[in-house]
Amino acid sequence: MFGFRFVKVQPTTYLLQYRKGKLVREGTGLSFFYFAPTTSLVSIPVASVDMPFIFEEVTADFQEITIQGQVTYRVSDPQKLSQMLNFALDAKGNNYISEDPIKLPQRVINRVQVLMRAEFQSLSLRKALQASDSLVETVMERLTSSDDLQSLGIEILGLSILAIKPNPETAHALEAEIREQLLRESDEATYARRNAAVEQERAIKENELNTEVAIENKKREIRETQMDAERAVQEKKRILNEEKMAEKITLEQKNKELVLLAAENMKMEADAKAYSVSATMKAVSNTDPKIVQALTSIGMEPSQLIALAFQELAGSADKIGQLNISPDMLQELLKKRRK
Repeated sequence: MFGFRFVKVQPTTYLLQYRKGKLVREGTGLSFFYFAPTTSLVSIPVASVDMPFIFEEVTADFQEITIQGQVTYRVSDPQKLSQMLNFALDAKGNNYISEDPIKLPQRVINRVQVLMRAEFQSLSLRKALQASDSLVETVMERLTSSDDLQSLGIEILGLSILAIKPNPETAHALEAEIREQLLRESDEATYARRNAAVEQERAIKENELNTEVAIENKKREIRETQMDAERAVQEKKRILNEEKMAEKITLEQKNKELVLLAAENMKMEADAKAYSVSATMKAVSNTDPKIVQALTSIGMEPSQLIALAFQELAGSADKIGQLNISPDMLQELLKKRRK
């Protein structure tokens, strides 16, 4: 009424009141009455703003990529911004009278894009796809120290890159290359696994062979020990046989000496008997044989005497005409022979 109006702003809005070209009031969350014909109001939001962005750039190897992210900023110095851009409200205090408040976020995004472009032009496609963290760090540092944003009283609170993507054709090519690389790695893994299995099998066989060799060596040692034991037994047997042989040789030598002695004694006895017989024969050489025979028959048994009688008869068989021998006498002689 009569040009007086009431204004009330939120705590996140910085309000400047100018009257007749002079700043008479400023601050956040203000509420007051003012006379519209002589008052200008400048309303600047000081709350943090999240502005998403997406733009295309070219890498150092002339490959197109798309960068998607978000930048967060706030107005830290409203007076600077009010002097650089027009944030004045209309006479009703409801709307801005210029498009500067709408262009402010784009100015921030443009600055981000310029800095991003400078970084991507020095990176190849492969490095650019993997450089999100380093890009955020570098670009954030440059945004913080940017003269353009400081002159506007803008403070950058955060920067994030959500995605860096190549164009679809390049993405398919990279996917194919990565796919082939993965297949090669899979083949290499399969080969390595098979090679490891072969190596393990070889190690197992080698261990088995080593075990067999160790067993054979142990068997050989056992056989050698047995042979040594048998050799020792054979040596002892040989020594015993040699001792027995020596005893036999000694015994045979003694037997030989005994036989020689016996032979010598027999020879001496035979010589004595021969001498006796020779002396006897020499003594009876001139004696009648019948007398000698009679002398030898002295002390003979009747059967022997009968035998001599039969011998005499046999010697004179041509002179005997007839001879009768009774069965009783023959039977008696046979009985005595059997006895």
